[in-house]
Amino acid sequence: MYPARVSRVFDGDTLWVKPLAGGRYRKLRLDGIDAPEICQVGGEAARDALAARVLDQVVQVRVRSHDDYGRGLARISHRSEDVGGWLVARGMAWSYRWGRSPGPYARQEDAARKAGLGVVADAAAELPRDFRRRHGPCHLP
Repeated sequence: MYPARVSRVFDGDTLWVKPLAGGRYRKLRLDGIDAPEICQVGGEAARDALAARVLDQVVQVRVRSHDDYGRGLARISHRSEDVGGWLVARGMAWSYRWGRSPGPYARQEDAARKAGLGVVADAAAELPRDFRRRHGPCHLP
């Protein structure tokens, strides 16, 4: 685990940090969540929520592994609160599902859905992984 300052928020689950101890910037993906793609309904709102919470802030980073794109899969905490859980609890992302598992933030997602918060409140909303499978990656401007 290491402290770092968030220097950029790319989308609702991807950000760049600069370790306080020095070294190069690191691109991280929030572990355990799946936020809407930036070109998907709710994508910009998820990015803006994450940016409002952590941009230019010091966070604690715990990298579990790396994904196929070389990003660190990380649990990030800010002021002792898990940022991934915070986003899911506000309906800005889904708990990342694999196999039959509802993922690590299933309770937060269920509560957000019942409260009518964010993209998870819409029963017809498409999971980001399904959106990517159908449309491919978002094109950058």
